[in-house]
Amino acid sequence: MAARGPYAKGVAKREEILTAALEVIARQGYRKTSTKELAAAVGLSEPGLLHYFGSKEKLFEAVLRARDEADVDRFDESDLIAKLTAITRHNSDVPGLVQLYSTFSAEAGDPQHPSNPYFAERYARLRESLAGAVRARQAAGTFTASADPEQIATLLIALSDGLQVQSQFGLPVEPADLLTHVVGLLGSAGGAVDS
Repeated sequence: MAARGPYAKGVAKREEILTAALEVIARQGYRKTSTKELAAAVGLSEPGLLHYFGSKEKLFEAVLRARDEADVDRFDESDLIAKLTAITRHNSDVPGLVQLYSTFSAEAGDPQHPSNPYFAERYARLRESLAGAVRARQAAGTFTASADPEQIATLLIALSDGLQVQSQFGLPVEPADLLTHVVGLLGSAGGAVDS
């Protein structure tokens, strides 16, 4: 049974806010986007906007969650390593969201930050999933068997995130191309690797 009444309206308004925030931040960047501007984009006051999330930090956390969900839906790759590469390539087209992620994740490194648990859980989940993708490639003979799956997963995340941060400073190479290169280096001597 579909939700009705105030609850359904609240869920719909949250979705409207997140859609607008993704578009505005992708276009203008994190630093150039104010909560006042986001509120105006959806016909709310700033306190009205924050009412739906509880705080500015929780709003930006929700924006990043929505971005992750959109990325999962956008790329139909069964191999998570290939999906990571596709997402890294896509992120070149949305530098404002890369800026939001890199800035906000650094701020959330403080254990007292309200979004610290979100990032800790996100990294743990991504490491586990990528380690599974490494194991699958090892079983298929397309990754060297000597690579430790958990360590490679951690390194792939660090590489993707770090290259995207560098892209904000005029990196002369597409981050996804460098990620693809490193993934290729993990290939076994006898097999080609597609990322």
